[in-house]
Amino acid sequence: MNCFVTGASGFIGANVVHALAAGGHRVKALLRAESDLRGLEGAEFERVAGDVTARAGLAKAMRGCDWCFHLAASYHLWLEDYAPMYQANVEGTRNVLEAATQAGCSRIVYTSTVGCIGLPDSSRGLVTPTDEGTPVSEAQMSNPYKLSKWKAEVVARELAAQGSPVIIVNPSAPVGPRDVKPTPTGKVIVDFLNRAMPAYLDTGLNWVHVRDVAAGHLLAAEKGRIGERYILGNSEGNWTMKQALEVLAEISGLPAPRLRVPHLVALTAAYFDEARSRFTRKPPRAPLAGVRMARYRMFFSTAKAIRELGLPQTPPRQALADAVAWFRSHGYVRLSQPNA
Repeated sequence: MNCFVTGASGFIGANVVHALAAGGHRVKALLRAESDLRGLEGAEFERVAGDVTARAGLAKAMRGCDWCFHLAASYHLWLEDYAPMYQANVEGTRNVLEAATQAGCSRIVYTSTVGCIGLPDSSRGLVTPTDEGTPVSEAQMSNPYKLSKWKAEVVARELAAQGSPVIIVNPSAPVGPRDVKPTPTGKVIVDFLNRAMPAYLDTGLNWVHVRDVAAGHLLAAEKGRIGERYILGNSEGNWTMKQALEVLAEISGLPAPRLRVPHLVALTAAYFDEARSRFTRKPPRAPLAGVRMARYRMFFSTAKAIRELGLPQTPPRQALADAVAWFRSHGYVRLSQPNA
């Protein structure tokens, strides 16, 4: 297939490009002049200069493409001004999906987030993983990033209802190779390896190998039903932070932090941290939005994606091991490491 990919230099985007190229597909990657291309090293693709907020030229660039993968997004938990993030995430999504429809793409895969899925119920002390059908509303979008992605999902669903061949995927917490920034989830691993994590918050995530998430994008294009959402996660990946850190300790040979920070303490510190950021104009070390989200154990069911798409299920332990190996081999670890 001829494929068009936005957000190709990002963590998931780079892995999608590699997966497409490995599968024999031809790839056009929309990239800005300042894009960091380290994650794309070794992949075959045609570079297209542009930005999702610049509507002119998108449909022309997509001409002749069969599939479009829209992964580009502004992901920030704190900004002085959130208007550019809404412009990129909401209007940028409209621009790309409408241009892909105009260009005649037969499948358009829009990458959302599990932040747009209903929150798990933990009222009785047990966390029940939620799925694509769990009731959710805009009122649950607790920070500008989640709200912008929710509004973008609304755009995607509206266009699908109008006939655009849009399929929505909602990745959970991917880890693995090519996390060059790294992402917030990858930074947990990097901080752990660098012994820069004296304590942790009691939260939970659905950990998934980024390779499976990339494969899920291709499977969504091949098999996904138009207008449907698919959680790209792992059925065995619903782990608390404590569980994940214990596995990292086994993989790395390093001790896991034992001190758990009470949520109220972290929340108070985040308020002060953000107040300081208003004066320094530097991002807070612990954004308030992130601390608020950490109150919830983000556990999800991936049954639909496994059943309908055949989503691969690499063990979460292997995902963490591959991430550790990649960060160690690419210079992210400053300290000498034990032989694990």
